[in-house]
Amino acid sequence: MDMCHERSTFSKARRCERWIAASALLVAFGCLTSGCEQQGRPAQQQAQGRKQGGPAVPAVPVVVDKVTLRTVPIEVTAIGNVESYSTVSVKAQVAGQLLEARFEQGAFVSKGQVLFKIDEGPFQVDLERAQAALNRDKVVAANNRVDADRYKKLFAEGIAAAQQVNAFVSAADASDALAKSDEAAVRAAELNLGYCTITAPIDGYTGSLMVQPGNLVRASDVAMVVINQINPIYVNFTVPQSYLPEVKRNMAKGKLPVTVAVPNDAGPPEQGVLVFVDNAVDAATGTIRLRATFQNSRDRLWPGLFVSAVLRLSEQPNTTVVPAQAVTTGADGQIVYVVKSDGTVESRRVVTSRTVEGAAVIEQGLRAGETVVVDGQLRLVPGSRVDIKNSVTEARVPMNETAYSRQARQEAQRR
Repeated sequence: MDMCHERSTFSKARRCERWIAASALLVAFGCLTSGCEQQGRPAQQQAQGRKQGGPAVPAVPVVVDKVTLRTVPIEVTAIGNVESYSTVSVKAQVAGQLLEARFEQGAFVSKGQVLFKIDEGPFQVDLERAQAALNRDKVVAANNRVDADRYKKLFAEGIAAAQQVNAFVSAADASDALAKSDEAAVRAAELNLGYCTITAPIDGYTGSLMVQPGNLVRASDVAMVVINQINPIYVNFTVPQSYLPEVKRNMAKGKLPVTVAVPNDAGPPEQGVLVFVDNAVDAATGTIRLRATFQNSRDRLWPGLFVSAVLRLSEQPNTTVVPAQAVTTGADGQIVYVVKSDGTVESRRVVTSRTVEGAAVIEQGLRAGETVVVDGQLRLVPGSRVDIKNSVTEARVPMNETAYSRQARQEAQRR
């Protein structure tokens, strides 16, 4: 009996322990389930909980801006390549020894500036020889002309024969022609002597020196130096052939502006105008080649440089725009958080076409005058209450300034 009683007591104790453990697991599971439901409760249910006396959820700090109507440009962006306005390869026009180069490699030279000096000695001798031959033949021509005139008089008096007159007249004419030939030889010698001094044909920057002083140069041989004119300068770029009708139509109305941004240069973009449209579309790429001219007064554009070119075709008035940072990407596409009159936000799906100067062009989804969130979207869900940290005026100047830089500027102004 004692053993049976002990076994019964032990079984009851084991059943009690099992019941207590099961109860503890059920309580823990219920707490976890309640916490997850409370954590995953939507913003609208949290708002109802606050109305029923639940804990207040703090508002999310955001920066906002207004949806506005603006006149935005219609532009085409392309990669451009800078080309010199004019390129001249300087070559010798006479053969001789190069004595000196009077410029620094890569330096700017002006039109007419002396670049090279070739040995003038042989050409000075040729000039003097030509001048001496000219003087001699002039004397002979003058004497032959006197004889011809004398025999003409004798022929008129009946003393000289016609054959003699013709011989002296022919000799005088031949002497005059020889003297003119000598004059041409003198001019040629003077030109060759002048070619010994080589000057810059244009304003521009010189390249590397191809022939060093002391070497012999020949006429029309290798280029001694190359000069590139960069004031003004060209920028060549291509656009898809679909833009060709619009380009031609707007060019007929006036000059189309082109701006280029120089890589790694913090300065403002260079301003130019479109001056050339190629006469054929590239069949391999389906693009049309364009060319713009820039004054390049600060020498920022350099031949061969790749730049970002923007061609402005026209302007589109009354266009709905918001700061580009207001548009985010969600599961359903591009969305914008719109601030409602009760201080909460709603998620609005929008359709954008392009971004211009930091502003996104809105085709569908927004109306002018609505307030949108431009910073702080990551902490928002539909129905969240927001705490606006800026005024609309502060957010609107300038449009392409980021929210973080605005806050930094505002803090600097307050300090």
